Amino acid sequence: MNESWRALEQDLDARLRAADDQGRRRRVRPIQRLPGARARLEDGRELLDFSSNDYLGLSLHPQVMARAADYAARFGAGSAASRLVSGSSPQHHALEARLAAFKGAEAALLFASGWQANASVLPALAALSSGPAVLFADRLVHASLHAGAALAGLRQARFRHNDLDHLERLLAAPEHQGRLRLIVTESVFSMDGDQADLPGLLALADRHGAVLYVDEAHATGVFGPRGAGLCAALPPGAPVIVMGTLGKALGSFGAYVAGPRRLIDALVQACGGFIYSTAPPPAVLGALDAALDLVPAMDAERANLLHHAARVRAAAQARGLDTFGAASQIVPLGLGEDARALEAMASLERAGMLAVAIRPPTVPKGAARLRLTLSAAHSPEAVDRLIAAIGALEIGALETGSPETGA
Repeated sequence: MNESWRALEQDLDARLRAADDQGRRRRVRPIQRLPGARARLEDGRELLDFSSNDYLGLSLHPQVMARAADYAARFGAGSAASRLVSGSSPQHHALEARLAAFKGAEAALLFASGWQANASVLPALAALSSGPAVLFADRLVHASLHAGAALAGLRQARFRHNDLDHLERLLAAPEHQGRLRLIVTESVFSMDGDQADLPGLLALADRHGAVLYVDEAHATGVFGPRGAGLCAALPPGAPVIVMGTLGKALGSFGAYVAGPRRLIDALVQACGGFIYSTAPPPAVLGALDAALDLVPAMDAERANLLHHAARVRAAAQARGLDTFGAASQIVPLGLGEDARALEAMASLERAGMLAVAIRPPTVPKGAARLRLTLSAAHSPEAVDRLIAAIGALEIGALETGSPETGA
């Protein structure tokens, strides 16, 4: 064994031991998802699933699965190439046109994942700009957005979470003038479940000559007219770049960027995440095509989903738990220390529910939590069980040494 390999192994062992010591070692465990927002663990136990992002239950919808199978049978298992080589099928173009219409945009572009989109679109925007750029990011935006800024070498000016006054001071600072200025936010924040003030952000962008970039991953399908997201309620033609994912409420896989045609055409020239990736496979395109048939007419399911979330949020707040200003289908239960979050996760699992503990560095130190996600597929009885389990948590006497799972 050579010295470099031996040194690497020692470093890896040290990192894993440190994660063990801190109670932050992550492990991947097999979980089989089942109809009715349930999950089967490796040991055969079936739990109510309060941890997936399948907000409308579409990933197991018969129509979605059938069209995925139909596209695979007719068009093959894979796309065989990147879009700019020979992998851009008529089905890719048709789906992008449907996504653009759904989002009220001139055009849209498909990506393999939300991480890929955010981590490659921001560098592309910086490269396409004729001058220096600075990114104004809400401190709680997804890690992929911070990664994109770092890959681009963008200067970042992070503003306090949802603090528009702080953002305005940063936008007005002399050192940030004469640059392309990008304001980056999520519309529904993935860990806190609260919402950005998009009209306020758009007004600031207009006043200071900035461009607004909005990650709609957790709003697409759930909020806005026809489930088109919170950006769909902004004035038509607003100068906003919209990104979103397709593996949450839409039930399949991938991501998109929607905006003016010239923006999409320019990204085709400059966005490495698009240029150098194999095109999404036909089965994914079929599933998304079916989802776009269903989502606009699912107002009743959206109302049911948000009613579930409001009930759980009220129960958590009545128990004295911090829900971080959540106003969506995501309901975090603030528990503070990592061990408390892990034991709460284990307690709910013993009660027949899957709810994953989220720990640093995914969330700030001291802000460990259970991240509960509701689905329209949950029955009222399932939500009743969750509320009862939250009420039974012994918050002040949680033990350490609980299972090392969670995120």
